[in-house]
Amino acid sequence: MSDDFKIFVDLSVSVPIIHIEGEITSEADDEIVGKYESIPQEKRSRVILNFQGTSYINSAGIATLISLITRASETKGKIEFAGLNEHFRKVMDIVGLTDFVLIHNSLQEALK
Repeated sequence: MSDDFKIFVDLSVSVPIIHIEGEITSEADDEIVGKYESIPQEKRSRVILNFQGTSYINSAGIATLISLITRASETKGKIEFAGLNEHFRKVMDIVGLTDFVLIHNSLQEALK
């Protein structure tokens, strides 16, 4: 795993936030899914993924996000994205993820 990849969960606000920094590749899969599953089930109805510090995502990383969205929807949960730069926003649109997640311009907007 790249030394640049960091992920942590913030449960101190009204909605759980998974902060992702660095590169999202196949090597990040287990950690991303593990952090999501570390959130108590009763708090998973809405989870925000904060991409503000994300520098790169490849097709395996997108597959991980699709898996997470699917996992959440199976239990009536929702995944929302925040902090995507313009390039990542276009990528999410091209692969169709914008049809399945709410995208906020910033984390502050997502928490309103």
